[in-house]
Amino acid sequence: MHIETPMPGISVKPLSGAIHVESQALLTTLSSSFHGGGFRRVRHILNANVPVDYCSDDPASDLERIASQCDIKGPFIGLLTAVPLHKARFALAEEQGLRVGVLATAGIGNATSAGISPPHKATPGTINLIVLVDAALTRAAMVNAIITATEAKTATLTDMAILTPDGALATGTSTDTVTVATTGLGAPHAYAGPATVPGWLIAKAVRQVVRDSLLVE
Repeated sequence: MHIETPMPGISVKPLSGAIHVESQALLTTLSSSFHGGGFRRVRHILNANVPVDYCSDDPASDLERIASQCDIKGPFIGLLTAVPLHKARFALAEEQGLRVGVLATAGIGNATSAGISPPHKATPGTINLIVLVDAALTRAAMVNAIITATEAKTATLTDMAILTPDGALATGTSTDTVTVATTGLGAPHAYAGPATVPGWLIAKAVRQVVRDSLLVE
């Protein structure tokens, strides 16, 4: 599996048991991940594969070990997925000189419907989205971008008629993550909702990449 990205200075590389997003320059990031979550400045995002029966009391330490094995030095955002990495997909959307790329690993074995599915112990089946924006976003716009990406993901699951074990339309899984990473180039965009150019590109790429990742055999 090799993923080409036309975003200058950013590479998406398959490693042994992981996918490594590496930027030559620091990225401004906002992530819902338990490792490197919140607002950060990092050059590395690691999406690591774990077995479907993975169970750990200290997943952060597991990610640190995997990152060390991948020769990642310095701060990084770490994600875990039980989805086979050959199912990872990358989608690019461009408009008016703005470029957005989204990397996804998508599994629905743990499909849930927000507000309907009761709390329960999570099982493998995660949708990890890494949204790369070759532009500058304000902090508020980065939050907006996560909302937009989540709306697009949920809409795609609805379009594909993905159901929870209880038969409700799935809105995602109980362990989904979204990471937005921006290069900081150009004047900052104050908004990234679906009616803005950044938001439209994010949503367009998310819809494509979630569908493609779920459909691959």
